Amino acid sequence: MTSTRVALISGANRGIGAAVARKLFADGWAVSLGMRRPELPNWADPERVHCFAYDALDPAAPAGWVAEATARFGRIDALVANAGISIPKSVVEIGDDEFDQLLDVNVKAPRRLAAAAWERLCETGRGRVIILASLSGKRVKSARSGAYSVSKFAALALAHGLRHAGFEKGVRATAVCPGFVATDMAAALTERPAELMTSPHDLARVIALLIDLPNEASVAEFCVNCQLEESF
Repeated sequence: MTSTRVALISGANRGIGAAVARKLFADGWAVSLGMRRPELPNWADPERVHCFAYDALDPAAPAGWVAEATARFGRIDALVANAGISIPKSVVEIGDDEFDQLLDVNVKAPRRLAAAAWERLCETGRGRVIILASLSGKRVKSARSGAYSVSKFAALALAHGLRHAGFEKGVRATAVCPGFVATDMAAALTERPAELMTSPHDLARVIALLIDLPNEASVAEFCVNCQLEESF
């Protein structure tokens, strides 16, 4: 078993997930990257980076991923559940199939991941779970964001549920709630220039800080915004 801390990061091909992986690797972590198309990043040292073909819609994927990562590194200290999708439709116009897909990827998949890694996270006495929620999990900004918001409100509740479930065992869960982040997903939703959005690298710095805090400095929610809003 390695003495190096180990993090699982879903949606690590690009955007926030890729930035978190690179930041944690630079900080000395070993990282196991859940990717739809597994490919070792050009910055990676194969000794500390593991890639897994992760499909958020596959109920069997979490157990397989945890087994592979544990066999490789011997431990799991943190989970960053980053994989997510957006379907920009109101709660009236969205169909059941699309709504099910939103909930499957944004809520059920991170719950399955946390459940699969739970034993390993508890073993460390200071396991960490980051759920990438959204400011859309704190307020409904527009009709078009309504269905997405429903899924992210649930993701926020998931983080709180995990926090309660694991607190006595040293597991700390945080819902990270960004506004617009300069990713492909955001670019498809807004005309706001990328340079005026939160950088994925800055969000990665936030996540690295949160998972490094001691058990006595638990943060339940962390909101990040690139623009002024009344409440955030």
